[in-house]
Amino acid sequence: MLNRSFPVISFFVLGGYEEVGTLRYFFFLAAVTFYTVIVISNLLLILVICVNRTLHEPMYLFLLSLFVNELYGSSGLFPLLLVQVLSDSHTVSAPLCFLQIFVIYSYANMEFLNLAVMSYDRYLAICRPLRYGRLMTPDKVLAFVLSCWLYSVLRCVVTISLNLRLPLCGNVLNSLYCQNFLIVRLTCSDSRVNNVLGLIGIVLSVGLPLLAIVISYAEILKVCFGGSEQMRQKALSTCTPHLVSLLNFSFGCCFEILQSRFDMSHVPGSLRVLLSLYFLLMQPLLTPVLYGMQMSKIRKICKNTFQIKVWK
Repeated sequence: MLNRSFPVISFFVLGGYEEVGTLRYFFFLAAVTFYTVIVISNLLLILVICVNRTLHEPMYLFLLSLFVNELYGSSGLFPLLLVQVLSDSHTVSAPLCFLQIFVIYSYANMEFLNLAVMSYDRYLAICRPLRYGRLMTPDKVLAFVLSCWLYSVLRCVVTISLNLRLPLCGNVLNSLYCQNFLIVRLTCSDSRVNNVLGLIGIVLSVGLPLLAIVISYAEILKVCFGGSEQMRQKALSTCTPHLVSLLNFSFGCCFEILQSRFDMSHVPGSLRVLLSLYFLLMQPLLTPVLYGMQMSKIRKICKNTFQIKVWK
């Protein structure tokens, strides 16, 4: 039970906005621009995949899930960020703070899981082409996507449920948005259970998907090096966007983990602000560009549907 000798925290202060200072209007306009581009580009590709039956294939359905997740994650950050940039108090209610943690952390979990499933799909398509139709049926695609979303949601529900039981000795979070680890650091009691479960969660949500991706691409490389030039080019065209997306998201997550756990005061404040938003900003921006430019089928349908040359 919650120890009633400690005050119940009803709101948190986001201290990271002190770094914004007089640049608040610049950051506001930049955030509005980025969020608008993210929404339009991801919605455009979601619409293209949904309305064109020729794209109702496993690879594009996994992409559809990825684009939905980019919208979901960015919407967990930008609306509150836009309000906070122009605010003078930078406070957020406790329920809204935990809701933001839920959205951002489930987004990150889903991103890694979705990328892992996509790597397995590419492995089957390249290494088991004759059996691909039997191994990756529409029912299995649906099962993979639903399982990824369900696990991401349940894991975040467990994490937040444990955090809600912690008595807190403060309410200042040195960040631009609410973070689970920063709230755990404010606890007045033993948080070893939360820390251990957090590490287990990282292994399950990040370590295992990355291991699956490494194994899948190791097998893909074996086939490519032993195959024809045409096979290598096909594998390169379909796998490059996936690998770039994975490396980009992994870099952003690694920096955010380091920043939340270690002293980064030697890094200039404006740079810390930008890098703290990297995985929630660059991934939703980069994903539609990567797949829209690399997937010739998507490019062609976009041109035919909207009667404009989006990409040359």
